Amino acid sequence: MKKVDNYFLKCFGDNLRSIRKQKKITQEQLANDVNIEISQISRIERGVVNTSISNVHLIATALHIETKKMFDF
Repeated sequence: MKKVDNYFLKCFGDNLRSIRKQKKITQEQLANDVNIEISQISRIERGVVNTSISNVHLIATALHIETKKMFDF
C-alpha cells in the first residue's frame, strides 16, 4: 500500500506558494505558463494532491528557478 506524507505535501505547497508570490506571479499566470488547470495549482499549493515530478519541473521552469529549489523547505 502506498503511503502519502501529507506533511511533506503541505510543506511543498507552502514553499511553492511562497516562491510564486515572491516572483509576483498569480496562480492563473503560473497555470497558463505550465498548461495545467488553475485549480491544480491551488490543490498543489494546499497540499491536497501529490503532483508528478514532471509537473514540478515544469513549474520550476516557469518560475525561472532550479527544480531542486522547489524542495528547499
